[in-house]
Amino acid sequence: MMVSSQQASRARLRRHLVSRCLVTAGIVALAAPSFFIPAAHAADDAMRVGVLIPGSKTDKGWMESGYDGVVAAQKEFGPKLKTQVIENINYADMEQALTNLASRNQLVIGIGGQTQAAVLKIAKRFPNVKFSIVGGNKGDNMPPNVAGYDVKQAEIAFVAGAAAAMLSKNGAVSYVGGMEIPSIVNAGKEFGNGAHYVNPKVKYFESYTGDFDNVAKAREATAAAVAQGADVHYHILNLGLRGLEQAAKEKNTHIIGSYTDRCGSDPLYVAYSITGVGYQAQFAIEQLEKGQWQPGYKAFGLAMGPKASGMVICKSTPAMDAKLKQIEEDILSGKIKVSEG
Repeated sequence: MMVSSQQASRARLRRHLVSRCLVTAGIVALAAPSFFIPAAHAADDAMRVGVLIPGSKTDKGWMESGYDGVVAAQKEFGPKLKTQVIENINYADMEQALTNLASRNQLVIGIGGQTQAAVLKIAKRFPNVKFSIVGGNKGDNMPPNVAGYDVKQAEIAFVAGAAAAMLSKNGAVSYVGGMEIPSIVNAGKEFGNGAHYVNPKVKYFESYTGDFDNVAKAREATAAAVAQGADVHYHILNLGLRGLEQAAKEKNTHIIGSYTDRCGSDPLYVAYSITGVGYQAQFAIEQLEKGQWQPGYKAFGLAMGPKASGMVICKSTPAMDAKLKQIEEDILSGKIKVSEG
């Protein structure tokens, strides 16, 4: 029988996808686009949670923090929890990835607001499956089986800006965002506002690469800010962070990390903002286990405590800590107004 080159190509693709399937420590990690691989539910009573990570789970940023929360839940619940993780998915494939996850799991978690549009669409097709969006925003026509968890990035970005102004020796700080969407732009705006709150004369440089994962553009944006005197940098990036790190290291400047406290792990980082991405992922799983999972919008942020949102300066002073604590209290009381998102 004659086999066309197109059929042969598809066969090779299927073999390639199967070779990319990895099962470890109760976590099923499917490398993109391996969501085409069929699988049946196992006949046990374990909770089944699917997780969509659009970027890399080792990006030292949002995606890794979200994955850390899944791993923490796996350690918490052990064999009671079975997780299926799909990572490195582009926008065109998100709906298909979510369909795969929803067909196999009780709960599906989308890591990042960029999953929201696809989640809202696919959730309508799976009314008996629960969906949680980590980094979700208030949305119209949210299905009754979807929860949106708002990390309130703008809120903690204000505090990070204040910390950056305290730490800057040159009186100049910078912010690099990925996609120029409202939540990312609001965070950049509030980072600048926080810096000016502490030092009205501070120079602030704000830029967007258009892509959370573009290393070259992040490096270029940071280098441009460094050339104008910026010596403390903040970001909302995924793999693009590597470019920011390269530019900062070359000129002996420093970074305020995002999402997780890793003080002491790298001298390039002088502080960390905690935005609770992993905390939210773990929260969704814990709520499922307790039978308390609820749909709808839920704001996290400073009001939810230090695991959800906070600021850590690695070599802080009592005066710095007191100043940051007061700023956080003033945000919570409404004395300091910050943007939504």
